[in-house]
Amino acid sequence: MKCWRSGAEPGVSSLTFGDFDRPEADDRTMIVEVHAAALNFADLLMIDDKYQVRPPRPFTPGQELSGVVVEAPKGCGWAAGDRIASKAVWGAFAEYAAVQPEMAIAVPDGLELTKAAALPVVYTTSFVALHECVATGPDSTVLVLAAGGGMGLASLQVAKAAGARVLAAASNETKLQLAKTHGADELIDYTQPDWVEMVKRATDGQGADIIVDPVGGDIAQQSLRCIARDGTLLIAGFASGVIPQLPANRLLLKRAAAKGVYWDHAHDGEMLARVNSKMFDLLADGRIDPVVDDSLELKDLPEALQKLSQRKVLGKLVLRTEAGKASN
Repeated sequence: MKCWRSGAEPGVSSLTFGDFDRPEADDRTMIVEVHAAALNFADLLMIDDKYQVRPPRPFTPGQELSGVVVEAPKGCGWAAGDRIASKAVWGAFAEYAAVQPEMAIAVPDGLELTKAAALPVVYTTSFVALHECVATGPDSTVLVLAAGGGMGLASLQVAKAAGARVLAAASNETKLQLAKTHGADELIDYTQPDWVEMVKRATDGQGADIIVDPVGGDIAQQSLRCIARDGTLLIAGFASGVIPQLPANRLLLKRAAAKGVYWDHAHDGEMLARVNSKMFDLLADGRIDPVVDDSLELKDLPEALQKLSQRKVLGKLVLRTEAGKASN
């Protein structure tokens, strides 16, 4: 099969694209023909040996995919021919990948596999953030940072589906207009020096009840200046590459909370079952609709990683394999 492999040293420049042996199924994994592999900032960290999971080198990176099961262990609940999307520990940037059955979710009929590749990580994380970490509803005002990216757009859609008022913050007009297309009530350009005051004005001085932050860095620190009393900052990632040092005095003065958004299949099976049920209901109703850029192919991984690192992606960036191109 064609796939990407890391080199002996960290870094995107050490990646190699070529022909390698296909993974084999065992009693704990199934083999999936990959149609689309989605990118996450965690991929950059893993390739650079900066992620909490550090595979032995050489390894095939990639943690999110969609495709068709070709081989599955008996009794796992899946069979050859099933359309699935899944998180992977690593190995998604390949024509075939080994997937743990409990990580896979069924792709509903009528949903393109390229769009389905956006579900396992950012949409699942958005549901965990907005429905498990806090209770988002019609009385909530939600500020979504990086609202033009994969996590941001997913959170925007999930918050709007819950009836919340959503303030979308992003770094340029193209991203803001995309957020508006998907239901944002207010647009905030956080490259402007007075963006915190914009949030305050848009909320009559009260601030945002919930802030979804996949960015980190200075943006996260500044966002606490416009959090509402009893509000919650949901920490969903560090796309800026900087882990913020949050000013605890602002949390104290607003009686606010900063909460990490994290989940895994080993500990959160019941929660993820709830999340998947809500996600599929909203997909069926058309109230969430993944925004993906599928203009690149598997062979274009370095270009895709560069776009991701430079934050030039609108929505979720996915790479199509030859099987994915044939199925469209």
